Amino acid sequence: MKKNRNKTFGFTFIGFFVFFLTILFISTTSIWVYYFATKYTNENSILVALSVLGVILVGTFLFTLIDIYRRKKMIEEPVIKILDATEKISKGNFNVKLIHKHEYSKFDEYDLIFDNINTMALELSKNELLKNDFISNVSHEIKTPLAIIQNYAKSLQNENLSLEKKDEYLLGLINQTKKMSDLVSNILSLNKLENQQIIPEIEEFNVSELLRISILSFESLIEKKNLNLVCDIEDEIKIKSSKTLLQIVFNNLISNAIKFTNNNGEISISLKEINKSIIIKIKDSGCGISKEVGQHIFDKFYQADSSHFKEGNGLGLAIVKKTIDKIGGEIKVESKINVGSTFTIKLKKD
Repeated sequence: MKKNRNKTFGFTFIGFFVFFLTILFISTTSIWVYYFATKYTNENSILVALSVLGVILVGTFLFTLIDIYRRKKMIEEPVIKILDATEKISKGNFNVKLIHKHEYSKFDEYDLIFDNINTMALELSKNELLKNDFISNVSHEIKTPLAIIQNYAKSLQNENLSLEKKDEYLLGLINQTKKMSDLVSNILSLNKLENQQIIPEIEEFNVSELLRISILSFESLIEKKNLNLVCDIEDEIKIKSSKTLLQIVFNNLISNAIKFTNNNGEISISLKEINKSIIIKIKDSGCGISKEVGQHIFDKFYQADSSHFKEGNGLGLAIVKKTIDKIGGEIKVESKINVGSTFTIKLKKD
């Protein structure tokens, strides 16, 4: 951008220089006319003055016409295009693309404005698509449990329903209402993260202990699926970060690993300090994901494995990514189909 602005300055300087030459040409011509009219003719001073004035008027008129044409081509036409484009964007039409007048290396001010408008329209178009997709997904996620709740509620009105069935339907109601509650909580959390409404409370704490506490909170689920848990956590690693946000990350990733690992599978969790960076790895022996799926794994509502739709709402990893970005860390995933996935988090110690 800086390079383009320098070229723009050069273009402006040339414009001023041409204007200077125009004034100089008219003035010089007028002086020469006056000189020859007084030296080689016997005309009186009034006619000489009128001749000089005529030269000035004709020259000024011609150059005014040239300037009008220049302004029309170089200023008026680009401004009209900009106004048309911004009007379309203001009405929700983001299918806007302004064509540059010059090559990239010769951009002027209007080419830069065109480029910025094109970028803005493209980003707004993406946001509109994401918004529509988000609304569609939220509607689907809410509609499904509501339909199940309605069916269970109608079934419970049956007086001949057995006690076992009543307990089954009541448990179903509890599970579905919990799913809706989790969905709303996740949407609110994601909204706060995206709109910078969450201000991390930075403090120094023992991240090793925090990770162990997160693992222990999933002990019953790990035992239920008979998973082999392998932990390699270095002791007493201190970090300056947000304890609350890191716990959200750990809980989501551990929950995700359990969800996608079959019974009798294995989950390994490690935490190490390497070159003043803290590296956390959470690995599972689950179904794994393809490279194409891995590119979208942190998108909102994206779920690679349709068999696990009932276990989540596709917001967990989106929240993880936003949270990691918020605290200034990095996260990546490596995965192979039918082998498993490894999520790696890199955090600064201070």
